[in-house]
Amino acid sequence: MPLNKIAIITGSSRGIGAETAKLFSEHGYAVCLNYISNDSAADKVKSEILEKGGKCIAVKANVAVAAEVETLFRAVDDEFGPLSVLVNNVGILRKQSRLEAISEDRFIDVLLTNVMSCFLCSKEAVKRMSKKQGGMGGAIVNVSSRASTTGSPNEYVDYAASKGAIDTLTKGLALEVADEGIRVNAVRPGLIYTDMHASGGEPDRVDRLKNRVPMQRGGNAIEVAEAILWLASDKSSYVTGTFVDPAGGL
Repeated sequence: MPLNKIAIITGSSRGIGAETAKLFSEHGYAVCLNYISNDSAADKVKSEILEKGGKCIAVKANVAVAAEVETLFRAVDDEFGPLSVLVNNVGILRKQSRLEAISEDRFIDVLLTNVMSCFLCSKEAVKRMSKKQGGMGGAIVNVSSRASTTGSPNEYVDYAASKGAIDTLTKGLALEVADEGIRVNAVRPGLIYTDMHASGGEPDRVDRLKNRVPMQRGGNAIEVAEAILWLASDKSSYVTGTFVDPAGGL
C-alpha cells in the first residue's frame, strides 16, 4: 500500500458508503465521495468529514457510464494525487418480485448499475495503481452481498445475479493483478439496516427477517465499513481474492 492514503468510495452519500467514507477519513484517508443525484445527502457527509478536519471532495457521476467514470478519477488525480484505494459500493435494487414479473428494462438497469460500475471503476483504478504501469500499488474492495450465494428467491433475483457477477469479477481481477501490487477483495453484507430496503418496498425488512440470522439481529452499516477498512489497509496485506461476510453467520 502506498504511503499516500487516497480513496474513492462510490455510492457514498448514504448507508454503507457514507459510513465507510467517514471511517476512512478518521483513519487519515483523503476521501472522494461519489453520488449520482442526492446533492444534499452528499453535502451532509462531506461537511461531517470536513468539520472533523478531514480531506474530502464530492463528485457527482453516474459510474455506470465510462465518460463520467473518467471524469471522477481525473478529479481525484487533480485534487489529491495517486489513488490508493477504490471501494466499489454502488448498488441498486428494485421492488420485491418473482423473476417472471421482472421486466427486461429493470434487469438491464440493475446489472448495468451494479456490475458495469464495478468494471469501469476497477479498470480506471488498475491503470493508476498497477506497478507494471508505473503506479504504487493499492487495494480495491467490492461491496457484494450474501444475496450472491442465496439467490434472493421471490425478492431480488436480478440483484442477486448482479452480486454473483461481482464475486466472479473480484476473484478474476484479484488473480490478474496480484503481482502488480494490487489486492482485490470483497465484502458480502447480510441483513444490514440501511434505507436500501425501502427501495425494495419493505423498509422494515431487516426486522422481519432478523430471527433467521444466527446472531439474532440485523447488522449496522459501520460494521460493514470496518470490514472494508480492514481489507483496504496494510493489516490485510497478504489477503487477495477473498470474501468477508459481515452477515451475523447467515
